[in-house]
Amino acid sequence: MYQDKELVIRPVEERDLPKLWELIYKEDAPEWKKWDAPYFPHKSMPFKTFMETAPTWVDKGNRWVIISNEVVCGMVSYYYEDEQCKWLELGIVIHQANNWNKGIGTRALRLWLNHIFNSLPLVRAGLTTWSGNERMIKVAEKLGMQMEARIRKVRFYEDNYYDSIRMGILREEWEALKPVVKN
Repeated sequence: MYQDKELVIRPVEERDLPKLWELIYKEDAPEWKKWDAPYFPHKSMPFKTFMETAPTWVDKGNRWVIISNEVVCGMVSYYYEDEQCKWLELGIVIHQANNWNKGIGTRALRLWLNHIFNSLPLVRAGLTTWSGNERMIKVAEKLGMQMEARIRKVRFYEDNYYDSIRMGILREEWEALKPVVKN
């Protein structure tokens, strides 16, 4: 667990599952999906079906909940683009619009990056988004990430092409920032 005032990130617990289902799978077209890779399909799922997947969600190292004021409001995650080379990509979703533009994403991602660099033998952490998600790009920049690649016009959404944006930060760059984080 990592904490920044009233904001906490921690592994998913069984008690979080009903709220996660509500945030992620209750609706076919939730508002958050317009920003989180909207060019990939998303479908609602019955609660019972979601609960059958519970063992894949609970207490995993690569997917944690974000809690603000004691309420689950999002998730941070990571996956390996190439595990052998330790090429890791991280992600974040703040699921409800009333929690956007409050700094929650920046603070949660700062905690997550700290956790990742403290617990994994990485030289770099990356983040991939799309040019339509300007807020995500700004969050990454605030955390010291640099634009590493712009793959032009490869994301198609609502009759428009967008760029895929790859950003990253090296361990020594992160350590030079000296983020103050409690765990």
